[in-house]
Amino acid sequence: MSRRSDQRRAAVFALYQQDLTDRPLEDVFERDAAPFTRALAHATEDNRPELDEQISRHAKGWSLERIAPLEKAILRTALLEMLHPEMTAGDQPIPPEGAIEEAVETAKEFCSAQSPGFVNGILGAVLTDLRQNGEAR
Repeated sequence: MSRRSDQRRAAVFALYQQDLTDRPLEDVFERDAAPFTRALAHATEDNRPELDEQISRHAKGWSLERIAPLEKAILRTALLEMLHPEMTAGDQPIPPEGAIEEAVETAKEFCSAQSPGFVNGILGAVLTDLRQNGEAR
């Protein structure tokens, strides 16, 4: 698993499995999980309260509990890279638009037909807020 997008997706699936099984993150990683996958998943889990607060604030008409577990994992992972690019291993952080694009593509491939628009809407709203507050890269 060499491509960064594949490693990102592996982090999403590890977080999704952890959410469903309540097992420790280390127990759900693939044996050969890349260092970036592990760092991204751990940083996402460590910042989960902040990420969930962002999701809740921008998911108009949706409670966090109503959002499907895989969609939450996708949103949390993208938000971590948007809000805290310094927390993941790598010499070149992904730009916020790239994090959104990766999240939408993952939702297209693995979630319901409505999920990509939902994911894009929440992440786009967060990015708009970041830019209005002068916090976006």
